[in-house]
Amino acid sequence: MFEFSAMPTLGQMDPSDPNFWMDYLKGMLKPVAALAAVLMAVALSFSQKLKLEWEMIYAIARAFLQLSIIGFVLQFIFTQKNAGWIILAYLFMVSVAGYTAGQRAKHVPRGKYIAGISILTGTAITMFLLVVLNVFPFTPRYIIPVAGMMVGNAMTVTGVTMKKLREDVKIQRNLVETALALGATPRQATLQQVKRSLVIALSPVIDNAKTVGLISLPGAMTGLIMGGASPLEAIQLQIVVMNMLIGASTISSILSTYLCWPSFFTKAYQLEDKVFAD
Repeated sequence: MFEFSAMPTLGQMDPSDPNFWMDYLKGMLKPVAALAAVLMAVALSFSQKLKLEWEMIYAIARAFLQLSIIGFVLQFIFTQKNAGWIILAYLFMVSVAGYTAGQRAKHVPRGKYIAGISILTGTAITMFLLVVLNVFPFTPRYIIPVAGMMVGNAMTVTGVTMKKLREDVKIQRNLVETALALGATPRQATLQQVKRSLVIALSPVIDNAKTVGLISLPGAMTGLIMGGASPLEAIQLQIVVMNMLIGASTISSILSTYLCWPSFFTKAYQLEDKVFAD
């Protein structure tokens, strides 16, 4: 089980302590100073007439607000003993991820629900294995960040899978209809399109695992090293992270194909015209 030692942090302090807020405000000086990088990007956008200045400012302001809110929410959850807060936070992440992935595949009927169920199943199974195998303790400080990484990757992969599957079936409609006319089931008729969509969606996750540590240090590993953990401890955790991301993403993407392809066909096993209309 992963257990890391660290120096006392804000997360271990009581917000009612005046020193908590003093240290918090001091800590915010660095994020504010880092705005210099954003101002540089805004200046470059203005000089190149990209007209992205306000979008950049809006994006960074929204990120600042969202992260500030979630920081205080997690601060509260981490101090709670009730496991229900872990489940609640996890379901919230899955709901947002399902909605976002469904938006990417907006032409897929009930895409948001399909994406949500797929993400929930893939990440829940993977998380269950990690807890049962005693890789992580079932505590908010471990489960919520780990679940967030899995849900985020599963969201991206699921959205791409569903969108690509619908696009490929539309492009190769004649081939699919020919297979149906020859007696193939809808699943058999779209087997090649399913495989292609899965390969395209999962390739970035697999490529990232192949090059991890060679091109860049991943976020989890970097965060641990900067937080005081040894590089060897950070590497151990990062290996676990890469394993769980591949597992959760694969389950979620495959399940999404099984759930969305029936909506591509009528009860008579014909392609549904309204699904593939522009």
